Amino acid sequence: MNKPLSAGLCLLLLCPLGAMADGPFDGTWKIDMSKVQMPKKPDVLVLKDGMYACKTCVPPVSIKADGQDHPITGHPYLDSIAIEVVDAHTVKETDKKGGKVVATTTTTVAPDGKAAHFEFSDSSNTNGAPVTGNGELKQVAAGPAGSHAISGSWVTATIANMSDNGTELTYKEEGGVLDMTTPTGQSYAAKLDGTEAPYKGDPGINSVTVKQAGKLSMVETDKRGGKVVGVLTSTVSADGKHMSMIFDDKLRNRTMSFVAVKQ
Repeated sequence: MNKPLSAGLCLLLLCPLGAMADGPFDGTWKIDMSKVQMPKKPDVLVLKDGMYACKTCVPPVSIKADGQDHPITGHPYLDSIAIEVVDAHTVKETDKKGGKVVATTTTTVAPDGKAAHFEFSDSSNTNGAPVTGNGELKQVAAGPAGSHAISGSWVTATIANMSDNGTELTYKEEGGVLDMTTPTGQSYAAKLDGTEAPYKGDPGINSVTVKQAGKLSMVETDKRGGKVVGVLTSTVSADGKHMSMIFDDKLRNRTMSFVAVKQ
């Protein structure tokens, strides 16, 4: 599992939601991982002739697969990547920022090459303990002849055993202002009229707007450097116990959906 996918996955699960004056979003919510619908658009990886490439990363990545740190530019969550080829079916990725390890992912491809299991630890956008978990990939297209088993086009089939700090969110609305906090250190205080506000604790997002889109719905727009990087539409159920969300990743042109349960 490449870093942008894992980080991107963490980013999607930690992304905040809005609330209305009546307070239907107030409280702590926990994402139900069994109901997460991952993006259908695949990630394209190639590991061949000692070189590793993530063709769908934004921006794309192309480095030597020699286990050494190689500088990466344009990624807010990391500034170097090391790709270690463990064996013919296993690859370990280590991401760093400022010389500090911020994420590791170990991916093992099944003997038939059609599926893969990954385990990750990611603190690239957390101010506390890393978010951890594991999951399964499904290959939708094979890599080039003579390449490592990890090569090809992959979609994430499932994510499991996600740590609580990566699946919980707390909201409080008062006086037309929504306060959001997460266990990993993200926060904002935004008016519910769409006024732009600072987003704190995430190197990939620096401003946010939250606007009512219906009686029980809100649309949140996240920006980095003035550019929209993600749009999250959330709708609370009539009984106030569940929240359905659709996240549109504008950078990577991917969409995912999930459900949160009020605690």
